Amino acid sequence: MEQTKGTRSQRSQEADKPLRRKGGKKYTCDQCGNHFTSKISLQRHQVIHTGEKPFSCDLCGKSFTRAGSLKPHQLIHSGEKPYSCDQCGRCFTHSSNLRLHQHELFHSGVKKHLCDQCGSSFTTAGDLKRHKRIHTGEKPYKCRHCDKSFSCSGSRNLHESTHIKGNYNCDQCDKSFGNLRSYSKHKRSHATKKLLRCYQCAKTFTSLSALSKHHRDHAELKSLTSVDHNESTEAQLPYFH
Repeated sequence: MEQTKGTRSQRSQEADKPLRRKGGKKYTCDQCGNHFTSKISLQRHQVIHTGEKPFSCDLCGKSFTRAGSLKPHQLIHSGEKPYSCDQCGRCFTHSSNLRLHQHELFHSGVKKHLCDQCGSSFTTAGDLKRHKRIHTGEKPYKCRHCDKSFSCSGSRNLHESTHIKGNYNCDQCDKSFGNLRSYSKHKRSHATKKLLRCYQCAKTFTSLSALSKHHRDHAELKSLTSVDHNESTEAQLPYFH
């Protein structure tokens, strides 16, 4: 009987402990109440509230809350675009941009987003939104160094790089540049030359249009070779009256 009592007492103590299922969210943010499965996840989340951005780009000084956000940002300066579309060869800095490019049916020719002011059509809602700023004159992206404003963030970022002065040396050749914009443009030329490579031979190209023309040359050569082969075969066949 005493043994049974002891067993029940032990079970009762176990029931009083907080329930911790495998994979449960045990860590709670004291500012917003969100729950997380690990302490590291909680700490990563908390920088949203503190505004802390400990990871900064050594070229332009832009800061990020996570190292994972800094790495893709640095590809902008290097010009590297590791994600390419298998249908058109267009390359992207981020995998998310490639997914958007493929998901939005760029190759289908479907443009379902129509401008209600001029009738122009666009593949994505984002493209339509940017286009509408032509009509409204809206320029929501302001330069952080001067009074200029821009209709899209890409133009603003490109402009801002002209303000960032320094001595930027290319690690692939002996050229140096006095501002970040010139340096980034130069680095992209190296990356482009490296990326636009013909898959049928060893030639490389600096533009997608030049590569496409080269591919057509391959196709025409292959077609001519096929015709020559057929004519040669026909010439060898015996002629019967």
